[in-house]
Amino acid sequence: MRKSRRIVAVLLVCLLCSGFPCFGTEPAKAAIVLTESREGRDGDYTYSLWKDYGNTSMTVNGDGKFECTWKDIGNALFREGIKFDCTKKYQQIGEITVEYGVDYHPDGNSYMCVYGWTRDPLVEYYIVDSWGSWRPPGATSKGTIEVDGGTYDIYETTRVDQPSIDGNTTFEQYWSVRTTKRTSGTISVTEHFKAWEKLGMKMGNLYEACLTIEGYRSNGSAEVYLNKVMVGESGKNDNNDGNNGDNGNNGGKNGDESGNGGSSDNNIISSTKIECESMALSGPYAGNTWSPFIGAALYANDDTAAVTVSLTKGLHDFTLRGASDGENKAKIDLVIGNETKGTFTFTGTSPADKTIKNVPVTSGSQSLKLVVTADDGTWDVFLDSITISDSAITAKKPKCSAKLTSGKTGVKITTAKADYADGFYIYMRKSGEKKYHKVKKLAKNGTAKRSCTVKNLEPGKYYVKIKAYKKVGGKTYTGNYSKTVTVVVP
Repeated sequence: MRKSRRIVAVLLVCLLCSGFPCFGTEPAKAAIVLTESREGRDGDYTYSLWKDYGNTSMTVNGDGKFECTWKDIGNALFREGIKFDCTKKYQQIGEITVEYGVDYHPDGNSYMCVYGWTRDPLVEYYIVDSWGSWRPPGATSKGTIEVDGGTYDIYETTRVDQPSIDGNTTFEQYWSVRTTKRTSGTISVTEHFKAWEKLGMKMGNLYEACLTIEGYRSNGSAEVYLNKVMVGESGKNDNNDGNNGDNGNNGGKNGDESGNGGSSDNNIISSTKIECESMALSGPYAGNTWSPFIGAALYANDDTAAVTVSLTKGLHDFTLRGASDGENKAKIDLVIGNETKGTFTFTGTSPADKTIKNVPVTSGSQSLKLVVTADDGTWDVFLDSITISDSAITAKKPKCSAKLTSGKTGVKITTAKADYADGFYIYMRKSGEKKYHKVKKLAKNGTAKRSCTVKNLEPGKYYVKIKAYKKVGGKTYTGNYSKTVTVVVP
């Protein structure tokens, strides 16, 4: 039976190796339907449909998710993902990881892959996790890589005078092709780049990374139901040793005297996914299920799926993918240690993701249980996977700006909107002082911008930074500091 695992997933933008037309770009809206070649924006992602001929349809559902069908086509490409600007190599960009889930039904020749290009050198690359009637690329393997629970064959092929992102030219193609098919999981993209370079397959400046459904003279359909890419910057250090002192206005870029260096604007949310069928099942009727996915089935009160996890102190989000056996509301309690942290509710037989946000936990190894506690004999629940991730208060760094007031003896400090927080703490330090002082507390007021003014300051250089806070269960949790901003009072 088909394994239809749905994960938190990934990336994407792609250009077919048979042609690279230019499209106009437009903002994405909910449930956009494309039938002809077209490109647009979906938040931080770019979506695109390209075809030469035949019947195609692509529905953009937001948050990286999309559905597509193709029939009687020559070539068709459906993708959504992230474009880079070809100014950095992958080592400078940092780790690229794709978590994805696709309901994939090819009828004929088709690929499901992570795809992209580099420049200098010009390289077209594929990381193929599933395919239709033909396994690409029809060459001799140069080696293998063991990653993400599987084995990939590595290939290098050459395209001569073929279309590329730089017009018709000759370029290399790099391939990693999984030895066994899968339609959901994690793709550690950077690990493939490293493996290729060890074999002498040089990577250039990164142009794109994308999840792509490609069809060639075939029919088929696919649903990308979860799609996420995580990208981190290297060469940045949030714990700068602060050796720059008062040398210029570089607080927030190179660090300031106190050792609070600048940070990346990227919000990297780390996560751990646990398959429910691998958890310990107990209770009167608990067992495994193969429909609507491979997972765990809990049928009665006290049926439980349990696992031991290692957690760090703070706030975390817990996302459970599951379904009910009917239109009744199936309820599952999240229990960590001996404390119930919240309840997941599923209605209907279609798999869905439910999230309990900002769950406070303590550090260390502890039990995580999913427990049926309100069964009335009319519903059952099926569980696919649970993902534990950093909450927004932990993962995101707020933005801060500071400027002189008209009287030039005060500084107006403004924070960007952050719906994930209850407010902000504002810290300030004058040049020459060793410690920051908490000067203001801003509670959420519902406006697009939040600001305050610190008045009657003496002349001199001041360093300003903020951090968000959130109250949960009577306790206050704070996130990371923003970049440090420098302002001079004359």
